[in-house]
Amino acid sequence: MPGLWFEQFEVGKTYDHPITRTVTEMDNMMFSCLTMNPQPLHIDRHFCEQTEWGQPLMNSLFTLGLMIGISVNDLTVGTTIANLGMSDVKFPAPLFQGDTVRVSTEVASKRESASRPDAGIVDFIHRAYKHDGTLVAQCTRQAFMRKQPT
Repeated sequence: MPGLWFEQFEVGKTYDHPITRTVTEMDNMMFSCLTMNPQPLHIDRHFCEQTEWGQPLMNSLFTLGLMIGISVNDLTVGTTIANLGMSDVKFPAPLFQGDTVRVSTEVASKRESASRPDAGIVDFIHRAYKHDGTLVAQCTRQAFMRKQPT
């Protein structure tokens, strides 16, 4: 299913994405290793048992990528030109291995592109929650979106 065209986005509309994902120890290990992040808070269970968390924290950049990735199928697959940036990235609560993540996306604003008549810019606010409803991540993402071909 293709993503939405620029014209199809309505400011204020929120999308509750149907895909959910239970995060795993392998997700944490692989992502941390692939990104050359040796932080023991992500990859060393024994170390983590001595911290206030008592267990490994999911890598926050994995959480950010997963949150945005879950939205792609519903919003931007095949219709985005590029991500222009992410801002106001927050992780208000920890995410742990075994937690299930669900995501919602709000269309915060949109505007026509000043340089390309075939495109526009959409600001999304993505929010990720774990299964108990706790907000674990949030960011604003600016996407350069294609207009529907004429």
